Amino acid sequence: MSDSAFKKHVDTFKSTPFDYINGYTSSIVQFAKFLKQQQLHLKQICPSLKACIVTSEMLFDDDKKLMEGVFGVPVINEYGASELDLIAFQNPNHEWQLNSETLFVEILDDNNTSLPNGSEGRIVITSLYNKAHPFIRYDIGDIGVISEDSTLKKPILKSLVGRTNDIAVLPSGKKAAGLTFYYITKSIIEDDGKVKEFVIEQLDKPLFNVKYVSSEVLSEEKIKTITQEMEHYLEKGLTITFERLDQLERSKSGKLKQFTSLVSSTL
Repeated sequence: MSDSAFKKHVDTFKSTPFDYINGYTSSIVQFAKFLKQQQLHLKQICPSLKACIVTSEMLFDDDKKLMEGVFGVPVINEYGASELDLIAFQNPNHEWQLNSETLFVEILDDNNTSLPNGSEGRIVITSLYNKAHPFIRYDIGDIGVISEDSTLKKPILKSLVGRTNDIAVLPSGKKAAGLTFYYITKSIIEDDGKVKEFVIEQLDKPLFNVKYVSSEVLSEEKIKTITQEMEHYLEKGLTITFERLDQLERSKSGKLKQFTSLVSSTL
């Protein structure tokens, strides 16, 4: 995802009438940042473009606005699993509409009891037509809530909280969604456009490391602000370290995991 690679992508868009862009959120966000930096508008370069579909990673509101601004097309968020199917997508009303045609989605508690709509719990999925390799109440590893306004024909995923293994265990024993750390840091770290992307790792209960790619080293003022905000929203006594890298490590599939905890939730 270097600038030279993005320039080649732009040349490809100039010569090929694409209908849509589809891929991992973080990669497409980096392409959008490049276009903004170069003051390019993708719809003008490729008039046939109709939509951008992002998948597999969190889509934040400011990133969506950025992409829609420089692409000139709607950005559609989808939620799926390669071993299953498309699980949900954002419809024109900005609702997470669940796939009720090929899947049956339930919310379960810790005792594997089905919860009523409006309750938060583990998302489990039954594939209705996969006869070759049945998936029955398959625990996908995510936490979510199905809306109280759902119907059998149109079930709505009210919220997707995150992975069950993306939980930070704090020194006091309190647990917090790992993306809480990411939200707080993102609101501070990316406001000047110098930081391209970053991830957060919990190395110990009080110790968090922020790995980032940036044209400059983070200022002491920003480091202090991030630490203060984390302590304000979570708890006192946290240690935040920062590590500047040339590039972030992605999975073999290309996904970027925004938060990783190396602390066992049972400790």
